[in-house]
Order: sequence, then C-alpha cells, then structure tokens
Amino acid sequence: MTSELPILYVKTGCPWCGDVIEFLSSHGIGYREKNVSQDSAALAEMERVSRQTKAPVLDWHGKILADFGVDELIPFLQTQNVKLEDS
Repeated sequence: MTSELPILYVKTGCPWCGDVIEFLSSHGIGYREKNVSQDSAALAEMERVSRQTKAPVLDWHGKILADFGVDELIPFLQTQNVKLEDS
C-alpha cells in the first residue's frame, strides 16, 4: 500500500520542505518522505526524476513538481484531482 503513495523528497533544514510537510499532513494527504540529505540513493533518485537538485520534489505517481512551495503545490494537487478543504 505505501508504494502507491506519492514520494516527497526533502532536505534537512529546508523551510519550504517543512511548509509542504505541514500542509500535506494538515490536509490528511498521504505520502512517503525521502530525506535526500541523509540518503544518497534518494538524492540520486530525486535528481533523476526531477533533473535538478533543489528540494522539495513531489513525485505524484509520475507527475513531478520540483523546487516548489505551498503556493505552487495547491494548484498542482488540484490538477491531480485532490480535493482540498478550505482552511
């Protein structure tokens, strides 16, 4: 089941990563987190799928959103038919 969850690549100390984690968690959106600061294989994977080195990167079942904040995340999730409740 967890392999079906989207993958969120993050870096330690990244403020945008923290904001995205908080947003996803507060909206009950499941994901698998991979910290590329602590896992060189995850870093190589992130670079391969996003073709860049900045975090966060979200791999939503093959759709990639790279180097983003919550403002870019919301419309991306909406295009993936994720229903968001107004906060």
